[in-house]
Amino acid sequence: MDWGTCQKSTLLVNKAGLDRAKALLTDYKEGKIQHMTPELWQAKKIVDSTLHPDTGEAVFLPFRMSSFVLSNLIVTAGMLQPGLGNGGTIAWQVVNQSLNVAINSANANKSSPLSWTKMGQSYLAAVSVSCGVAVGLNNLVPRLRNLTPATRTTLTRLVPFAAVATAGALNVLLMRGEEMRRGIDVYPLLSAAQRDALRRDGRQEESLGRSRAAARIAVGETAVSRVVNSTPIMVLPPLLLVRLQRTRWLQQRPRMTVPLNLALILGTSFAVLPLALAVFPQMEKVSDDSLEPEFHGRGGVDGMVTFNRGI
Repeated sequence: MDWGTCQKSTLLVNKAGLDRAKALLTDYKEGKIQHMTPELWQAKKIVDSTLHPDTGEAVFLPFRMSSFVLSNLIVTAGMLQPGLGNGGTIAWQVVNQSLNVAINSANANKSSPLSWTKMGQSYLAAVSVSCGVAVGLNNLVPRLRNLTPATRTTLTRLVPFAAVATAGALNVLLMRGEEMRRGIDVYPLLSAAQRDALRRDGRQEESLGRSRAAARIAVGETAVSRVVNSTPIMVLPPLLLVRLQRTRWLQQRPRMTVPLNLALILGTSFAVLPLALAVFPQMEKVSDDSLEPEFHGRGGVDGMVTFNRGI
């Protein structure tokens, strides 16, 4: 199954479908189903893409990663719209950072939740940085007289990427600062036999405690992944559109600019998002020696511990 098909099959599942998927996984954990089947794998995909791994609650639909492309399509198209003035640039950056805050909050590690006050402060900081970078670069690029007009046009189209990449990483660091201060739950990496034993006994995995070192790894990787996610989506479509706008076909059909821009963003998103998300696993594994001394020697298989990185 390709990623686009998988995304639609998990995104459009209703409550009855989710309940059935959860029931199938429960039967497997209780030993009523002995072997993995295609139906069971699909149930796992549905549960993993819908429920938060820490709380077990369904993530609000627009903020799930399976909805990432659709949720970001209009916002990205707005930010990449040619000829935006300062007002339009600021408006779209505010909308984008609002969506980022919602996604970061919905998918963060929940062992150290962020207060509403801290969330508001993080949101205002991210909006200020993104708007400052975007407006500053918009005003700077036209003053670079030693560049050719074509180069200035290209740089202008890349301004939204600089703003999104900078503010996106900062947004993650600010929104999840509480995790780095308080730490997140880490667990010993279990073997298949140990997982089966827990499943048969109906027991849950027990946390080894909260680690600030694990939180720094989780938040740092997520901040980097935000830049990796945004790079192809915010760079390739505007560069391709610049080239296409020089062709006679598009010059004769200027009304096709917006639909073509949307198509480029949508196609790039579907093509590169799986690769960007795969850079770091959601459930990260590290050596127990890389954490605080109290975790040394307490890891599971090969001395490894695992934790929810968040997305």
